[in-house]
Amino acid sequence: MIDFPLGKAFTLMEPGPVILVTTRDGGKNNVMTISWTMVLDFTARFALTTGRWNHSYAALTRTGECVLAIPTLDLLDTVVGVGTCSGREVDKFARFGLTALPARQVGAPLIAECLANIECRVVEIIAPHDIVVLQGVAAHIDENRRERRLLHAVGDGGFVADGRRFDRRGAMRDKLPDGV
Repeated sequence: MIDFPLGKAFTLMEPGPVILVTTRDGGKNNVMTISWTMVLDFTARFALTTGRWNHSYAALTRTGECVLAIPTLDLLDTVVGVGTCSGREVDKFARFGLTALPARQVGAPLIAECLANIECRVVEIIAPHDIVVLQGVAAHIDENRRERRLLHAVGDGGFVADGRRFDRRGAMRDKLPDGV
């Protein structure tokens, strides 16, 4: 093995998938791209990292709710575009042709073009690291969507898409919660 630059170590573990996080504040929808996410347990509890510099952070902290929208490979350029401009200056739904659908439990919109959407409420914000802990309150999936490959950020401007899926559910059955 050879040494690897510590400053790039995050590119070896960059979590995925890349998601779009929607908020609604003051009657205005917004969306941001996030790749720093984590599943916390089997009860639909998640965490994401963002910060005060991000326009969506203010809406997320003020309203205490959001939607985690899960895009697929065909939305790669949209995901990058959403992540490289600010909702302070542009209506991202209009600019990128995203369709806002009403959520059932939160004010933030679902994104029709995404494979899945998870409505969430903020449980806690761990301030020193700007980690936002979320509890899912409803989930939706588009079972008719043909493209199902998820995007994973490498952290250096590159992305990887899911490929072939390998099923080992039988071997892991005793570790999985009922119904999974």
